[in-house]
Amino acid sequence: MKVVKERFGETNGETVYSYELQNDQGFKVNCISLGCIITSISTPDKNGNLENVVLGFDSVEEYLEHSPYFGSIVGRVAGRINNGKFELDGEPYSLPQNEKTNHLHGGPNAFDKRVWDAEIIEKENEIGVKFSLLSNDGENGYPGNVTVNATYLVNNQNELTITYTATTDKKTLINLTNHTYFNLSGNVKKDILSHKLKLKSDEYLELNELFIPTGEKVSVDKKPFDFVNKKELKEAILSNDDQIKKVGQGIDHPFILNENHNEEIVLEDETSGRKLIIETDEESVVVYTSNMLEGDFQIRGVQAKKYLGICLETQGLPDSINQPNFEPCILDVGEEYNTTTKYKFTTN
Repeated sequence: MKVVKERFGETNGETVYSYELQNDQGFKVNCISLGCIITSISTPDKNGNLENVVLGFDSVEEYLEHSPYFGSIVGRVAGRINNGKFELDGEPYSLPQNEKTNHLHGGPNAFDKRVWDAEIIEKENEIGVKFSLLSNDGENGYPGNVTVNATYLVNNQNELTITYTATTDKKTLINLTNHTYFNLSGNVKKDILSHKLKLKSDEYLELNELFIPTGEKVSVDKKPFDFVNKKELKEAILSNDDQIKKVGQGIDHPFILNENHNEEIVLEDETSGRKLIIETDEESVVVYTSNMLEGDFQIRGVQAKKYLGICLETQGLPDSINQPNFEPCILDVGEEYNTTTKYKFTTN
């Protein structure tokens, strides 16, 4: 196994480095210090052909100009905060509204646009990179100086493990996730409509017109959101369900997980034979089928369009700080935020 570090580009006078994590089977994860972005993951199909299975770009400029959070760590708080407002211990806070009236994914120039420090990890059974960042008190309206780490580790079982940690000197909010868009066809040969998804989840969160949770947890039973038994994504995406229509004819919903660290999220592409198993200690996964992925740009030669990738964002529940029935994503002084998600790539 080996780690190769190279210069990837530059932004605001800061050098962005790439890190290629390759195991003994040729499985590779490429990531950069800008936003901890996973730029590519090369994994074999059922015939042993190594191909990239995530959406990404080959330049800093493309990420800064076009990226809808491709492959990045988003924070301080993943997802949307209603009206960009919350209270902590009776004190009101206002955050920038960067999606209509919502505060989205930590706001403008958040963790996904920052250049992180990086430390290479080389052990006998795993290799990786530990990315580190200091988010200053008041950044994008959040209280507290927060020290954040995101560690990417690869082993010889074709597994990528992401561990997030954070500490603060003042009570604040933290809810991190990775925003990779997966497409198991390999090199974006086709969209993800025929991908099959299986979730160990009996409930999803209903969304309002601004994609904010209403607070209602809805049973998936007999609805397009039922992925308890594996089914093609298009069965849900092409349905006439009001919730599917509301988010741009697709899925952009949090699913509450029944189990943790037990193959609770499984994505498959039958043509390539590739299978992705995701295990986490998080409460939920936000499934986003790239319903709003449109624009006058290309993704490594493929025109941007709907349904080119699927995001499986393991995280705490969105807007939890404003929802009395949700566990709020509060980090206090003396506590450590610590969560792990593992991605295992295999074939049928």
